[in-house]
Formats: sequence, structure tokens, C-alpha cells
Amino acid sequence: MQAMNCPHLSLEKVNEPYFEELKEAAWRVISSGRYIGGDEVSSLENEIARHCEAPFAVGVANGLDALRLILMGYMEMGRLKRGDEVLVPANTYIASFLAISQAGLVPVPVDPDYTTMNITGSGVRRFLSPKCKAIMPVHLYGRVAWDEDMANLVADRNMIVVEDCAQALGAKSGIAGLHGSLAAGGIGDAAGISFYPTKNLGALGDGGIVVTHSEELAATVRALANYGSFKRYQNEYVGINSRLDPIQAAMLRVKLRYIDEVNRKRNELASVYESAIDSPFVAKPISGKEKECVWHQYVIKVPGHRDELKRYLLDCGVGTDVHYPCPPHRQPCYKDLAHGELPVAERLADEVLSLPIGQYLSAERVSEIAEIINRLGK
Repeated sequence: MQAMNCPHLSLEKVNEPYFEELKEAAWRVISSGRYIGGDEVSSLENEIARHCEAPFAVGVANGLDALRLILMGYMEMGRLKRGDEVLVPANTYIASFLAISQAGLVPVPVDPDYTTMNITGSGVRRFLSPKCKAIMPVHLYGRVAWDEDMANLVADRNMIVVEDCAQALGAKSGIAGLHGSLAAGGIGDAAGISFYPTKNLGALGDGGIVVTHSEELAATVRALANYGSFKRYQNEYVGINSRLDPIQAAMLRVKLRYIDEVNRKRNELASVYESAIDSPFVAKPISGKEKECVWHQYVIKVPGHRDELKRYLLDCGVGTDVHYPCPPHRQPCYKDLAHGELPVAERLADEVLSLPIGQYLSAERVSEIAEIINRLGK
């Protein structure tokens, strides 16, 4: 059989349908003479807020800054203080941990559920301490991490909920959030969203946004991201410089119009994998309820054979990736971080494998990839 040419993701193919609109959007900003802030940024903020069923949004430079600024904002508002603990999935990307640490808070890794690969309300209870003041559910791989147990837990303990929504824009929860929203990004008190190019809604560079239900937090974050200043040359906080570029905002506004279609196509491709993969080596992700997952990644588990399958697929011309090969608590920078036993996170790091699921793929191509996987098990 002739080898495929199927990388894990092609950003050129992701953006190809919008080339003309993207060029027009970039030219609109170039010809406006406004290269910091402006109408494109404020318009995107309004559009993302509506999409997340929340009233406020603030554009920033990237997803890490979005999370960090939320936590800094709550500290300035007196809701958090240095040394407070924040519960966070042990199997997340390290940016979630870094945002907590850089804000002067302490990440508390929580072992996820093996089946969903997300944290659950019942699962976080054994990691609680009196110093836990906030929780950061990460909607990993595009699947909403929110359930009734978590909703009850945070209500009982009056905890702040900061969603890491980097991978799940457009996903919907079956359980209403703290303020009535079902949309990822609007479930908690605030959310940090990344527009890194590989995301379902990705920039042609980098970008991020804070979404929140709190007018006070939105204003505080906006000031913190502007050198700590509400008013020019008057600095209330020790802030940072974190801006969403207006050219990126303009291009994101183009792509936002298509995000529901993108997520629908990815869901269709996930369904093809679900029905076509039939291997004793592979555990497929659960399908879940409609729109509960937007399939930023299609992540299978391959106990004992992950690296073998990865090499075999590459030999057949199929690119894959591993999200993530080393949990943050095992990284050198967190060697002194105290944590409990985290067997599921460490097991997942050895087993997970992300298959191609770019929305430009055909169902036939995905079926072919599934057949290659099935051959290894025969």
C-alpha cells in the first residue's frame, strides 16, 4: 500500500477556505492606521463574549496571559492572596500551571478521570485543603470539564472557578454553570481562551482573551494588561503589557463566523474514528453528549504500545502527536512542588496519542487511518 501524506495538522489547509477574507481583514487594519486596540479588537471582544454567553471579554496577547491576568485580577480585588492554592488537572499543558505560579499562587495537581481524561467534582475532593480557594477546570482536548458534583463543591466552599478554555470554544455543558451559561468559557467566574494557531479558532500568530461575568474583574484585567493603568500615565497596579493585535483580531473575526461549522465537521470525523477503529490495542475516547466535545484533538489511549503505533503510523505517512508526554509535576521546573499520588496522569502520559482530525480531512481519509491502526492489531 502506498504511504499517505497526512501530517497531524496542516495550518495551510485549515486557513485555505478563508484566504481571501483573511487578506481583506488584514488590509482593513493596515489601511485604518490603528495598530493598537481599536474597533477590530473591541468587536471581537463583544463577539467572543456573546459566543460564551458572558457579558465581558478583554483581548490579551496569548492564552497564558489570559489565565495569569485573571488570577492577578482576583488578587488585586482581594479575592485571592499570595500562597493560596488552585486546583488544576495534573495532565494539562504546563501553561495552566505556569499561570498559577506566575500569579504568586500554588498549583495543586488533581488526578483526572481515566475515561474522560478530565477532572471531576468527585475526583477533586481528596486534593482539597483549607488553602484551596480556586479551581481551574481545563476542557482538555475540547471536552467540557464540568459536572454537578463540581458545581456543588464550588458553591459549598465559595471557590473561584477559572476555566482554561484554550481547547474548547464552542463546546456546551449539560450542566449549567455558576451564572447560568452552558457554553464553555461562560461556565465559571472567568475563562482564559487561547487563539494559538492550532486551536479550532486559531489566529495567524498568537492571541488570547479573558471572558468573565464580572465587570470589576474585566476592568481590573484590562488595567493590569495595560501596565496596570486605567488612565494614561497613572498606574494603579504593577501590571504587564499584554495586547491582542488588531490584525489578529480582524482575522479571528473572520474565522469565528465559521467555528460552528468547523466543530461540526470535527465531530463528524470523530464519529468516523469511533465506528472504524477496531483494535485490541486501542481505547477510543468516549463520544459523550452532542456538543459536549468539539474535538480539538482526537486522543486515543494505547497501553503498552503507544510508541510502536506512533512509529508505525509515521512509516505509513500519518503524523500524530502526544498531548502530553510529561505531566507538569514531573517537569524540572516543578521538582519542588508538593503533590499527592497521581497515577492516572502519569499513566496517560505513557498512553495517549493524538490522531489527525483537521476539519479539511475527508471521512474516507480518516477511515483509511483507522484501517492502518486496525492492521497493527492483526
